[in-house]
Amino acid sequence: MRTPKKGMPLLREVTGAAADDDRLIGIQLDLMDAASVAAAAKAIEDAVGAPYALVHNAGISAAGMVEEADMQLWQNMFATHVMGPVELTKALLPSMRTAGEGRIVLVSSAGGVRGQPNIAPYSAAKGALERWGESMAGEIAPFGLGVTVLVAGTYDTDIITDAGTIDDRNFDGPYARLHNTINTRGRFAISFARPPERFADGLAKALQDTGSFRRRGVGLDASTLLVSNRILPAIGMHHVSRIVMGIPRQGSMRGGAWPLTAGQRAMVLVARVLPQPVLQRLASLAAKRRKGNEG
Repeated sequence: MRTPKKGMPLLREVTGAAADDDRLIGIQLDLMDAASVAAAAKAIEDAVGAPYALVHNAGISAAGMVEEADMQLWQNMFATHVMGPVELTKALLPSMRTAGEGRIVLVSSAGGVRGQPNIAPYSAAKGALERWGESMAGEIAPFGLGVTVLVAGTYDTDIITDAGTIDDRNFDGPYARLHNTINTRGRFAISFARPPERFADGLAKALQDTGSFRRRGVGLDASTLLVSNRILPAIGMHHVSRIVMGIPRQGSMRGGAWPLTAGQRAMVLVARVLPQPVLQRLASLAAKRRKGNEG
């Protein structure tokens, strides 16, 4: 971890490990610093020899359209999700290869299975992570090693909160209509997020894999996505994502048009069907309720 002095007491508290328990060893690691990666790999081998398992980080997240995200974000995303983990893996592979056994676990997500709107840098990095894992699995399998890609569902961690996400969204710009809908539906989905302890169950199963390559969904949403991605064609998955996220159909925003959301269309339909006196009565009740809430 980047700051063991800060993180290790918290980790010991959660695991119940004593301060002198040598089964839990904190090593400083910054994946964006090549010197730190090399030093961490040496410290790991000095402490335990060839590690049996190397579980890579879930990474960082960012929200914003391609047009809004600056290039530094793209560079940081790939450095954290791909370049740093590749460098650490390369440093540890010789000893793991010599040992003739071991598992390398890469943590992906829905964004790695399919490119998702509003998180292009994250999706691109996770997609690259998966292709790297597939390639490497074929290279190291003859030496007794294997790779598992974990496709994580939605878990209640910092990465899905505002505090854990780099936010490049412009709610006053040309993508405001998309941001508003995606944000509303995203927050609704997050309300069903599982506790992070549940993810550990999926990780434990991954460490028991014995084949050369395995992709696992961790959580019902992730597993459903993997199945759907095998069954539906690319255009089908594209439209599933578009509909789920409330993105208007192609061409509907040309010339500055602002398509109505499903809720807004429903309100228009109600306004057309209900008599005027009923609408006025409903508006009066809504105003009274709003005033009462403000009071």
